[in-house]
Amino acid sequence: MIKIGIVGYGNLGKGTESAILQNPDTELYGVFSRRDPETVKTLTNAKVYKMDDILNHKGKVDVLVICGGSATDLPVQTPYLAEHFNVVDSFDTHAKIPEHFANVDAAAKKGGNVALISAGWDPGMFSLNRLYAEAVLPEGKDYTFWGKGVSQGHSDAIRRIEGVVDARQYTIPVESAVEAVRNGENPELTTRQKHTRLCFVVAEENADKARIEKEIVTMPNYFADYDTTVNFITAEEMKRDHSCIPHGGMVIRSGKTGLNRENTHVIEYSLKLDSNPEFTSSVIIAYARAITRMSKEGRTGCTTVFDIAPAYLSPKSGEELRKNLL
Repeated sequence: MIKIGIVGYGNLGKGTESAILQNPDTELYGVFSRRDPETVKTLTNAKVYKMDDILNHKGKVDVLVICGGSATDLPVQTPYLAEHFNVVDSFDTHAKIPEHFANVDAAAKKGGNVALISAGWDPGMFSLNRLYAEAVLPEGKDYTFWGKGVSQGHSDAIRRIEGVVDARQYTIPVESAVEAVRNGENPELTTRQKHTRLCFVVAEENADKARIEKEIVTMPNYFADYDTTVNFITAEEMKRDHSCIPHGGMVIRSGKTGLNRENTHVIEYSLKLDSNPEFTSSVIIAYARAITRMSKEGRTGCTTVFDIAPAYLSPKSGEELRKNLL
């Protein structure tokens, strides 16, 4: 059995707890929280430990799933914990992935552990499909569209702004852009032409809403490159209208083959998700299995979804995979 520890118990932590139940070769060791363990009630009545005491559990956990936010939690937590445990995170600030990888790689190698960053669906499953499509159709263009759906990372970034009580951010594809790509037109699209961002924010009483809105729409790596609309609503409206966390999107590559490039091909991989955190955590558990295997083989350092053979994700043997899936 693969013993998994969950670091942080928000939406992703709860999704991870649920995903463990669907994988018979895994079990939940416990949850590590910055909150008072007595106040954290888990879905399965799992043991909850103080985050401050996590190093006391070295050698007892096969892999930690770190469920913090990409804005401020993961850049600190993942390198720190990778020195002491095998870890997986879902870091999704694309522009900062190389820097995050380098920091985690150094820590994991120092501690003799295996780490995997940016697991999930984008980055993650979408990243793999971009790579596959580009390798198969070297002459072409690829496009990624997200939504319509709630981005947990972007919502978390808004919630960390002073004066914000709660927030949901929806990413919305521009339909005309999607259709042009599907038609094989290979349009040149800017970031702003592909998506819009729609934000719903609950602010503290007497908060400076103009300042909050400005901080959102100018936030680098999150909103500055998009047409972003900010709506301030009440906590009751947030609970009533925005309590679910759906998402999805598609990776499309259009390319040409033939001696005269006379044939056009379109590869499309799409996801429609009722629950973004539950799907993300399901991907994470598969990769937790993979890095546990890699650790037993003596591998160390940081890795990504690009570096892991697909068979490592499955609990099935090579024989079973070749017989049933190849």
